[in-house]
Amino acid sequence: MNRNIVCIGAGYIGGPTMAVIAKMNPGRKVIVVDISKERIDAWNSTDFRLPIYEPGLEEVVREVRGRNLFFSTDIAAAVKECDIVFVGVNTPTKMFGRGAGRASDLQYWESSARTIKEVANGDKIIVEKSTLPVRTAAAMDAILNFGDSPYRFTVLSNPEFLAEGTAIRDLLAPNRVLIGGPQTPEGQSAVAALVDIYAGEGGAWVPREKILTTNVWSAELTKLAANAMLAQRVSSINALAGLCEATGADVEEVARVMGADRRIGDKFLKAGPGFGGSCFKKDVLNLVYLCEIFGLHTAAEYWNGVIRMNEHQQERIVSRLFKAMFNTLANKKVAMFGFAFKADTGDTRETPAGRVARLLNEEHVRLAITDPKALVNARKDLAGLDRIDLVEDPYLAAREADAILLMTDWREYPKLDWKRLYDSMRKPAIVFDTRNCLDHAQLKEIGFKVLAVGK
Repeated sequence: MNRNIVCIGAGYIGGPTMAVIAKMNPGRKVIVVDISKERIDAWNSTDFRLPIYEPGLEEVVREVRGRNLFFSTDIAAAVKECDIVFVGVNTPTKMFGRGAGRASDLQYWESSARTIKEVANGDKIIVEKSTLPVRTAAAMDAILNFGDSPYRFTVLSNPEFLAEGTAIRDLLAPNRVLIGGPQTPEGQSAVAALVDIYAGEGGAWVPREKILTTNVWSAELTKLAANAMLAQRVSSINALAGLCEATGADVEEVARVMGADRRIGDKFLKAGPGFGGSCFKKDVLNLVYLCEIFGLHTAAEYWNGVIRMNEHQQERIVSRLFKAMFNTLANKKVAMFGFAFKADTGDTRETPAGRVARLLNEEHVRLAITDPKALVNARKDLAGLDRIDLVEDPYLAAREADAILLMTDWREYPKLDWKRLYDSMRKPAIVFDTRNCLDHAQLKEIGFKVLAVGK
């Protein structure tokens, strides 16, 4: 078996993961393939205008592209050349038929499996990198190993636990790597081969004690479970934020004291507009669907409540703005600062700002949206809606606005000249800081009416 690696899928999973694998395994050839020529061209662009923004990604790609990292649309050739095949294709929530709105749409994953089998020229280790429902590996194994093929395919689960905005840092120094494999000699041999990749050249990457191995089904479920638990914490603190607003408590003080309890910890206890991104909602809904099909209806209702609470938080933001602006938003201008679902990424998938923007649009608000990295995606997401302007300059976005609605905690925003912003706005001028990242005392001194979450 050769040491070459191919990843099918050049998106948020495949691109950064394979770039770091290439960096830490200079003796291996790594190929990233995708059916999108536009996306591959961006990865290969001479000016390194990459298709996704992630701090530190460009530096890694500059180091390894053309040395041992390559991007291509020739999927068949790459699969033939490599004996280790990562599958990192998109698995969005299915929006049709059975399980619509909850189950994962696996058509791209199945298409990849059938392509691998069709073009394979030898035994392959297949690594599930996409987030997939439990026991998907069994379906992949059934497709790949059905019939009289002379080749053997061993399917492993290696879910990613990346946080956008810190993905490169997370990849270079992960707190754990999870590999699930069949409990057979063949499966354990494949697991060992994948462990060697993450150990890195000369054992210089991930310490062996941080590479955790399980059976395939545990690995598949762990990814859903981990994201569901994190999403549950976000919904829980936001549920408490509403109570804090009603009673005069301060959610940041409540979170600080709760987080000091070692049994709870302080992670994911920051109140805000709710969770977004490609994983949390999709994975929780997938867990809801799995619970339903196995007859665990009370558990399904519990996890579905996490989603409902998240959506309620975005509705509350619009309701509070509505009340603060004299119970009418029609034809008023709101400057939305930030559209990405979190800072340090241009990703707008399931961003809370998108739902809030649509709710404001229903109220006939004139919306000016600014964001350092996400305006291209915002334009696609909000296509067809009127009364929306996308503005690179935050000072221009705020001109003649009635309110600034801060939705993403970009580091640039607290550093803005807020007196200049105030002077350019209609009065009374409102700042709604949904991330609680601004100096509220200073804003009030300038003259702003300040709204915050959980205060």
